[in-house]
Amino acid sequence: MLETSARLLRLLTLLQSRRWWTGAELAEQLAVTSRTVRADVERLRRLGYPVQAVRGQAGGYELGHGGKLPPLLLDDDEAVAMAVALRTVAVGSLAGLEQATLQALTKLTQLTPARLRTRISALSDSLLAVPFRGPRVDPDVLVAIAMTIRDHEELRFEYRSHTAEVTRRQAEPYRLVTFYRRWYLFAWDVGRSDWRTFRVDRMAPRTPNGRRFTPRTLPPDREITERVARGVQVAPWHYRARVTVRAAESAVRERLPVPVDLEVLTGDSCRVELGSDDPAMLARHLVMLDADFTVEDAPELIDELRALAARLQRAVDDST
Repeated sequence: MLETSARLLRLLTLLQSRRWWTGAELAEQLAVTSRTVRADVERLRRLGYPVQAVRGQAGGYELGHGGKLPPLLLDDDEAVAMAVALRTVAVGSLAGLEQATLQALTKLTQLTPARLRTRISALSDSLLAVPFRGPRVDPDVLVAIAMTIRDHEELRFEYRSHTAEVTRRQAEPYRLVTFYRRWYLFAWDVGRSDWRTFRVDRMAPRTPNGRRFTPRTLPPDREITERVARGVQVAPWHYRARVTVRAAESAVRERLPVPVDLEVLTGDSCRVELGSDDPAMLARHLVMLDADFTVEDAPELIDELRALAARLQRAVDDST
């Protein structure tokens, strides 16, 4: 049986996770009797939590709004920022957090004053994010890396390259960087005696961790993010393509969802170098430009564009 204070917290969490619970359901979740549930509900009420109850066979409990429920001390902008962040995480690059983030958003909504609750509810009901379709990161791995950064412990891990080659690495970890919805570790590679950037979804930490180290002089945060960005841009992709686009530089950078190397040719044309492990993805990126373009030296990309054009033509023919 849970200790009383921990059980009360668990009961409050259950009441916040959905609108209505029967006494029997709460008793089963807490591994206690229905009598204990009734006593714990009374304790929550004395603490100022407005738990409403209906007696009888169809009776149950729900956590009401207002009353003496302690509000979260958030201003409007903070509440909006939290709601947007939680919605984004729910469909982001971290695996297995979808339900947890939605539950956290529910709690945020319930624990804010009525004025903020209306704004958060409007946001949560309106936002629709496109699910992330790339490799996802195990949150436990992310936390494990963060702990080694905090404790200044060398990180020992197996690293899978873009060619699926697996090597054992040892590094002094310093910063986790998120860039274009992927997670990267900026670290000092002990074996190569240099700064390196590692994709977290390709890392498999080994235990135990390595020795404690004395932190090195770290580059400024802006320089770290620039290094990571440059490393992503020149990553050894399976497929690379050089494309001349008949559009202004600003339009190309705005429409492409990935970082690119770009050379301005004229005011309304530029040469772009793209990279990906999937030529079909390159084709879709180019279509998003909504501009004329010419592929210079990528036969795999041309094949994908040909297949995409045929698919679109079939769609047009079937729709007329």
